[in-house]
Amino acid sequence: MLDLNYLKQNNVDTDTAIELFGDVSIYNETCQDFLDGIDEKLNELKKYKELRDMPNYAIYAHSIKSDARYLGFTEIAKVALDHEMAGKGNDEKFVMKEYDNLVNATNQMITIVKTYLGQEVKTGVTPQASTTERQDVILIADDSKLVTNFITKSLEGLYKTIIAYDGTEVIEVINNYPNYNIIGMFLDLNMPKMGGFEVLQYFKEHDLFNKIPVSIITGEDSKEMINKAFTYPICDMLVKPFNAKDVTTVANKTVNFK
Repeated sequence: MLDLNYLKQNNVDTDTAIELFGDVSIYNETCQDFLDGIDEKLNELKKYKELRDMPNYAIYAHSIKSDARYLGFTEIAKVALDHEMAGKGNDEKFVMKEYDNLVNATNQMITIVKTYLGQEVKTGVTPQASTTERQDVILIADDSKLVTNFITKSLEGLYKTIIAYDGTEVIEVINNYPNYNIIGMFLDLNMPKMGGFEVLQYFKEHDLFNKIPVSIITGEDSKEMINKAFTYPICDMLVKPFNAKDVTTVANKTVNFK
């Protein structure tokens, strides 16, 4: 199909979304990235709801919110935001009562995106650094495939990238993959298993900031959280939602940080 009018008829803010991505083809690829990752996010959301683990529930609600915002599903993003804030506030009553509404809204988004893309759309391959020789790379640490793929595509032709989806993977790459010369890192503060602040503390304890310059990725409006991040010697901040120009600007600043 690939008919933007269909999306607009379903209240998708395609104008803002495509302005952000800068290109319809990148928007279409990002729609596919969303479909590739959303089942896992819904499974994790359900798991943490059943475990009554509200902090991790909030992380996956946040991820769904980010996906919806990037793709132009403004109203669905608002639903996910309510769940993110409820999780952060440990409001189990709200989560249990409204959980089905978030799932239904997300499924609606899935249906619209699938209809828009049709059956012939194929999954793109995220450019990755070769594992056979030592190369300069930027490490992107974010649990959202939409974010990691968008940053990768924004830096294509400028920098090679590798991806970690949580803090434990960041540390694994640093310690176990000497063929990667990490010249900079984008670090999301809000990740499952091991979050961004734990990675920052690990960098501090192991004196890594002088070796790997770090800029943070955040969608947080909390001044307290941002101020906390800047107690570490980070380079810059990439605030969601961002565009390709924002990515390249922060990447250049990070790589050249002294």
